[in-house]
Amino acid sequence: MKLIIQIPCFNEEDSLPNTLSALPKQIEGIDVIETMIIDDGSSDRTVDVASWNGVNHIVKLNRHQGLASAFKMGLSEAVKLGADIIVNTDADNQYCADDIQYLVKPILENKADIVIGARPIQDIKSFSPLKKFLQKLGSAVMRFVSSADVQDAPSAFNKEAATLLNVFDKYTYTMETIIQAKPKGLEIVSVPIHTNPDVRKSRLVKNMFDYVKNSIFTMLRIFIIYRPFRFFIAIAMLSLLIGVGIGARFLYYFSIGSGVGHIQSLILASIFIISGVQIALIAVLADLLAINRKLIEDVQVRVKKIENKVVD
Repeated sequence: MKLIIQIPCFNEEDSLPNTLSALPKQIEGIDVIETMIIDDGSSDRTVDVASWNGVNHIVKLNRHQGLASAFKMGLSEAVKLGADIIVNTDADNQYCADDIQYLVKPILENKADIVIGARPIQDIKSFSPLKKFLQKLGSAVMRFVSSADVQDAPSAFNKEAATLLNVFDKYTYTMETIIQAKPKGLEIVSVPIHTNPDVRKSRLVKNMFDYVKNSIFTMLRIFIIYRPFRFFIAIAMLSLLIGVGIGARFLYYFSIGSGVGHIQSLILASIFIISGVQIALIAVLADLLAINRKLIEDVQVRVKKIENKVVD
């Protein structure tokens, strides 16, 4: 059983040595533990530091592409390198490395394909009350959207999950992987983990407004991609209900002889009902496109598995 611990890096020469030194050297049930960094176009000595500290695999992106792209590249390379389990952790040593043994345990026991490391959000002193609230709210929304028990970010993946998952978003990989999991038959579990004191400010969260804005747009975009029928049919039903309600109001006034004075209600009701029907048709077309995307993804998975066998 081979575990690869992957670390996306962007200018992490200062924090990387501590992160690497804290990683476990052996875990019960794991035969081989290897490390891999994904250099996201660093301009400092991140790659040199990784080499000096004995990192087994170094993957380089030709330019800075963001966390999601680095994560995606890491999963792909880890599978090609024969990893049975991939753990993703941060280069700033935010997550306690001792907890990696707990992240891989559900996968070793065949109880999960993806394991989420649930941080003690309320106990993290560097998080403001607003950020703690937004973290909880975001997790609640993700549970509703993904139909999965989501408390935080995915941290460990088995080989099958790493092969099946696709990441299109440039901002973050967490929401996309969670939303994809259930439709692809992947089991998710959460385990509690600990965090270390911050050594620097988050590069993903520049400020609270930026975090909220990006999270909302990311969640909306991903929901449209992976749940198009539910998204558009919900809007269609809302439009139809409003139209029917306004139409019923017009019929009431018409029945008591005051319909002429409320003709604008009839026009407005017609607009909402027609819009609802059109959006419902869009929902059907979007669902057909989603089916086509799933078929293409199946072909992609087959190609990946063939490529991995060739590499092996």
